[in-house]
Amino acid sequence: MRDMKTREKLRILADAAKYDASCASGGSFRENQKGGVGTTEGMGICHSFTPDGRCVSLLKILLTNYCIYDCRFCVNRISSEVERARFTPEEVVSLTLEFYKRNFIEGLFLSSGIIQSPDYTMEQLVRVGELLRDLHEFGGYIHLKAVPGASPELLRRAGRVADRLSANIELPTEDEMVRLAPAKSFETIEKTMSTIETGLEEVRHEPKAPSFIPAGQTTQMIVGASPTPDRVILEKADQLYQKHRLRRVYYSAFSPIPDSDPGLPLVKIPLVREHRLYQADWLRRFYGFNVGELTTPESPNLDLELDPKVGWALRYRHLFPVDINTAPRELLLRIPGLGVRNVDRIIKARQHRTLSFADLARIKVPLKRAKYFILTNESNPHLRFLDSQDLRSILAPPPPSQLELFGPVPNDPGEIVQSVLTGEL
Repeated sequence: MRDMKTREKLRILADAAKYDASCASGGSFRENQKGGVGTTEGMGICHSFTPDGRCVSLLKILLTNYCIYDCRFCVNRISSEVERARFTPEEVVSLTLEFYKRNFIEGLFLSSGIIQSPDYTMEQLVRVGELLRDLHEFGGYIHLKAVPGASPELLRRAGRVADRLSANIELPTEDEMVRLAPAKSFETIEKTMSTIETGLEEVRHEPKAPSFIPAGQTTQMIVGASPTPDRVILEKADQLYQKHRLRRVYYSAFSPIPDSDPGLPLVKIPLVREHRLYQADWLRRFYGFNVGELTTPESPNLDLELDPKVGWALRYRHLFPVDINTAPRELLLRIPGLGVRNVDRIIKARQHRTLSFADLARIKVPLKRAKYFILTNESNPHLRFLDSQDLRSILAPPPPSQLELFGPVPNDPGEIVQSVLTGEL
């Protein structure tokens, strides 16, 4: 192991890190020292992509994929036969600086398997952050894993050097935790989240306190490793948001892993399910929806054909149409197709005139879905579909199809030609 080349370690430990989705790098500002290296501002310099399409602009690696735990869904569990490797903290620091100076990355996302104990593992992660910040004056983005069960002192040290910490809960119910990750517990993970939140609270109440994870804390939940429905997943996420004031909950669709446990699904979970959970999460955080509104006890999973807002609108058709010119902001936010910025533009524009469809188009409000649910100062012929059974099929997007490079051009000149020949999609 000692003779393994750095390049080979990087191959193993970068691949092992691809299963962790909670690595977005937004929402942080860190003042750099004169003569220091790196910044958290600006666009990503180099973008790498995981197999399922996520864009990653950080050096995203594990310190090691050795692990003393035996979580059944994890490729790095102790009973797995995957190839193992381990970096020293100094090697991670060297890689980060070299990649950054070559404009390959904008920061570091560092996780790890649990080696020896939670405290030992957390100490190794913290050492990487402290070497980068204190010795090399690195001002770029750092996201560290908060190891559940690590001491409060180590978590505080981690929070001082990291822009973001994430303690991954992975599973939404205690029963699943016992069955799939017996070495972990909700109590331990949430105690770690609470310790991090306490550090954030101290900074909020003491303006002169040292910086502490300015990008907040996040967590990740695996979707589809068990039959747990979306409703339960969203309820757990909602509880975590309220109790620990998380910045984000990330959802990761389960994909069969090498040397998979026979009790896990044998087929990949559709990525559209992950996408629907993110949409529902967004509606809860920014649109005023309650988790209980997005699914029903009879249908506890999100509709894979329709986005959650459209699904809600079809169940509550009696609340529509909504008058664009008089409705309050919270009701405008519930109109399918209208985002937060669209609603704010509508509210600003209607202060000066009574809005028509032409006015909405002029301020770039998308009407493809909204037109079936709104009233303006003129007749709306699309409202005849509001109570129709056909509205669902109208609003459901067509199944995706591969664009053809040299496909036939329609005879109808009024038809939009989706062709790379014209550069239009």
